[in-house]
Amino acid sequence: MTIAEWIKESANNLADNAIPSARLDAEIILAHTLNRPRTYLHAHGEDELDSRRRDIADARIQLRLDRVPIAYIIGHKEFYGRRFYVTPDVLIPRPESEAMITLLKKYLPKNAVQLVDVGAGSGALGITAKLELPNLAVTMLDISKSALKIAAKNAETYLADIKTIESDLLNQYPLVADVILANLPYVDRTWNDRSPEIDSEPDVALYADDHGLKLIKELLSSAKAKLSKNGLIVLEADTRQHAAIVSFATNAGYKLLETDGLAIALSR
Repeated sequence: MTIAEWIKESANNLADNAIPSARLDAEIILAHTLNRPRTYLHAHGEDELDSRRRDIADARIQLRLDRVPIAYIIGHKEFYGRRFYVTPDVLIPRPESEAMITLLKKYLPKNAVQLVDVGAGSGALGITAKLELPNLAVTMLDISKSALKIAAKNAETYLADIKTIESDLLNQYPLVADVILANLPYVDRTWNDRSPEIDSEPDVALYADDHGLKLIKELLSSAKAKLSKNGLIVLEADTRQHAAIVSFATNAGYKLLETDGLAIALSR
């Protein structure tokens, strides 16, 4: 079987099973299996696939048919123009979360020094913040030891000098932050529009009680003792939750700066 034939057959199989972007997924899987860029596939479509690599690629297609996300199959995900290592121990970084970095840059307090990424997961947010704003001292917190190992590995890849601390929200954070980034679990289990792919992601990184707001409310309540005057908080939540979050935040003494897609910027 040639490269072109395998891509066509695999893409058709994915499409027949209602997998979004079927051809793209097939190309990504084969390019990863061959350790080549996707452009190589287009230029070498008539090349024969050896049986070993075809078996590996077929096994990865089966994972995709089982709705395992592409990022877990190939082991990485792009975020803010950089590649981050991911495993099923961490939530897959989403392009929508890049708006948090946009708001961070826009509303970074003058003379800000300390930034803390709460619920860091893969570290995509905290590491991106450090690389984009290198004068900040960044600490990444997560309740999961496994997640912190992945975040530390990603930080090492980019030579980013970042501390990691195992912590439930801000409980173990010893400093006063000028900026808090927090992409906390906010999915409500009753929502019926969830993608099947998220079943592969860790529950602890996805779901929260109180209609998905429990951890966000806990963070906003505890952050007042850990955030400097005029400090910045940038959160992510579903847009249908924004009104409730803003109401809770303003009642707690925070000021809404802006919402951008899923991101919310607040100041103390």
